[in-house]
Amino acid sequence: MSRVPKVFGKTYATPRRPFEKERLDQELKLIGEYGLRNKREVWRVKYVLAKIRKSARELLTLDEKDPRRLFGGSALLRRLVRVGVLPEDKMKLDFVLGLKIEDFLERRLQTQVFKLGLAVSIHHARVLIRQRHIRVRTQMVNCPGFMVRLDSGKLIDFTLSSPLGKGGPGRVKRRKMRKAEAGDAENASDEE
Repeated sequence: MSRVPKVFGKTYATPRRPFEKERLDQELKLIGEYGLRNKREVWRVKYVLAKIRKSARELLTLDEKDPRRLFGGSALLRRLVRVGVLPEDKMKLDFVLGLKIEDFLERRLQTQVFKLGLAVSIHHARVLIRQRHIRVRTQMVNCPGFMVRLDSGKLIDFTLSSPLGKGGPGRVKRRKMRKAEAGDAENASDEE
């Protein structure tokens, strides 16, 4: 039985000019502001945005009564509104071309956890997510780049098993409790 190789498509595109000062400064600012791990995370969002804008441009070249433009355009707009990138009052293909990287980075789980006040900093939010303390609705999510839908934004909370939420005590607290119990047992034996 032969093994079928997995072929994954590119999820990001590297910049054409690697040492362009303005772009480097802009990417570094985004990394700091949104607590990203590396430039690849910025490039991934840029790539998604470029694909969406390309499809919007393609649909705008078609006639307004064309069924492809009607159905494809409305599907694209609905998808962007559901994610929360595009406001409902701007549901036109022209507004899709005006989207920025920041619109997508605002919808990441890491940013949402920080904005809701569950974390002290944007970096703390990333750590909480990776350590499986955060859930969206009933599902535990451990990907900081998870795109939070508009209707799920209010349902971000600590997981049930997390000591930060309503779960049992954490590792350090359990150790302190064991030490306290051992100390109480010694005191009781000394008194007798």
